[in-house]
Amino acid sequence: MDRHRVVRMEKTEEAAGPISSQVFRQRLLEAIAARNFDELRDLVESQPHSRVAAVLENLPDEAEAIAFRALPKGTAALVFEYIDLHHQHRLLHALGRKEVAGILEEMSADDRTAVLAELPANVQKQLLEQLEPDEREIARTLLGYPKGSVGRLMTPDYISLDERMTVSEAIAYIRTHGQDSDTINVVYAVKGNGELAGSLRIRSLIMGDPEQLIVPLILQDHLQLFAGDPIENAVSTFRDTDLYALPVVSSSSKMLGIVTSDDVLKASERLATEAVQKIGGSSELGVPYLATTISGMLWKRGPWLIVLFLGGMFTANAMVHYETQIEKAVVLSIFLPLIIASGGNAGSQSSTLVIRALGLGELGLKDWWIVLGRELTTGLALGGILGLCGLLRVEAGTLLGEDLTVHWFAIGLTIGCALLGVVVWGSLVGAMLPLILRKCGLDPATSSAPFVSTFVDVTGIIIYFSVATVLLRGTLL
Repeated sequence: MDRHRVVRMEKTEEAAGPISSQVFRQRLLEAIAARNFDELRDLVESQPHSRVAAVLENLPDEAEAIAFRALPKGTAALVFEYIDLHHQHRLLHALGRKEVAGILEEMSADDRTAVLAELPANVQKQLLEQLEPDEREIARTLLGYPKGSVGRLMTPDYISLDERMTVSEAIAYIRTHGQDSDTINVVYAVKGNGELAGSLRIRSLIMGDPEQLIVPLILQDHLQLFAGDPIENAVSTFRDTDLYALPVVSSSSKMLGIVTSDDVLKASERLATEAVQKIGGSSELGVPYLATTISGMLWKRGPWLIVLFLGGMFTANAMVHYETQIEKAVVLSIFLPLIIASGGNAGSQSSTLVIRALGLGELGLKDWWIVLGRELTTGLALGGILGLCGLLRVEAGTLLGEDLTVHWFAIGLTIGCALLGVVVWGSLVGAMLPLILRKCGLDPATSSAPFVSTFVDVTGIIIYFSVATVLLRGTLL
């Protein structure tokens, strides 16, 4: 979130007037073509920055670069923050190094970190060297936190009050330093050693006695985040509160910065996108779908498909192992796709539900036995329903004249029992595998639906023919 939030909100709340996006775009193009940069700047200043960003993204690359070069650095930075991350990188390549450094210099610390973190190491180093020493130090500090941590979302632009201040001193300090703060809705009080003392509402300062010390007004809510915490911790904390910002502290409770709810929301959306892509059996794209090149798509999806293909070869090996049973009772092969598909579908359902629950913080590793019991019960119920459907399918086929075998009831019972077994097994595997991966420190989303389905396919064949061997011994086998 940027430190110019107050300015941005004022721009956003301005009436956009009757001008449409199409007309606005056309006027921008005309001003760029005529090199009338005064008119271009007036056009941009007349519209909310979010709208300007949306229009500039749809301009030809050269026109967009010219527009950014013509804008004041502060305005360019505010517009730049609203542009999609992938498009930001394209624009950085079109601009000169000094122009890029000027934009980065004016950006808020957390948004600048998001841009720099995705750049190649050599480009990142070159741009860091272009920043002013103070901004360079802040950027390096934030980039030093692990990817996916709260520290990467943190901004050092906040109001920090000495707990020994009076109300009048605090208000005077806020007036002096508030323009460069990310938010002034909530300010923070710190002790002499920099340790967080608590937060204060602006309302309490305005309504307080000017000569009163701020200590009695400090909220001892103890809601805080640690810089090394995963982003998921911030997501769950914000979900349980109605706060706009939360303080970030070190292990010794020293105040380091703040994280705002809108930054956490964007990070949460990014994490959810990556998880969904992994669940689908693919590496995270990292860029919008339409912006992904064919070679990039092959690189993201190909390795997963190869691994799944190799896993699927175990299915063929399992079939070879039961070749004798298939030769004796060819009718068993007719229902094989039905059996393994049902188990795979049940496993995919369980896996998806558990992964999402883990992501939302609804489940923890300590809840594994509850998940096990629920999936066992659900699997038995669903397996029983599908098993009954399988039995009725065989009986209905016989009544309709399908010449399956004279032992149609034994076949139907085999299908029913096998369905019960594979659905229960698939449900348990799909639910437990994400928890096991989380326990091992891995991403549960990698236990994607295709992986669960492939694993359950192989074991489903074993369950099916094992049941058949027992129930059809002495008849077909």
